Amino acid sequence: MFALALVPILLGLLVAWGGFLGWREKLPRDRGAGLRTAATMASDEAFRLGNKVAGLPTLAGGLVAVLAGIGGLFSPTTGGTVIAAVIGLLGLAGLVIGGAALGTKAAATVPAPEPAAPAGCSGCACGAGGCGVLQKTAEA
Repeated sequence: MFALALVPILLGLLVAWGGFLGWREKLPRDRGAGLRTAATMASDEAFRLGNKVAGLPTLAGGLVAVLAGIGGLFSPTTGGTVIAAVIGLLGLAGLVIGGAALGTKAAATVPAPEPAAPAGCSGCACGAGGCGVLQKTAEA
């Protein structure tokens, strides 16, 4: 049952590290880690805020799993180890899901970024026809 107690410990360490990086705003957006919902992927600022908000509950969930796994290591019975592992994994899942919900709500409050001006245009608002220099004329 030693291996069963290691599952929440190892998973908890991994999740806690991700939560710590999110909380410290060190998660890169172009990697696979972090809270990745439509709201958080809308902009760099939304990703940063969403992962910062979700980071602390995620870190806490990881620590709950690690502590439960350590408790399972010192349990004198197999049943105690199983119960500790299950409690740790449920605590981990609950806190991560709660953090994700909070992070998504926070990211949704970030206003959408302004659309970029078309290539070759400095945003001069030439109208729907585009720049006069680039338009075909009937004379040509």
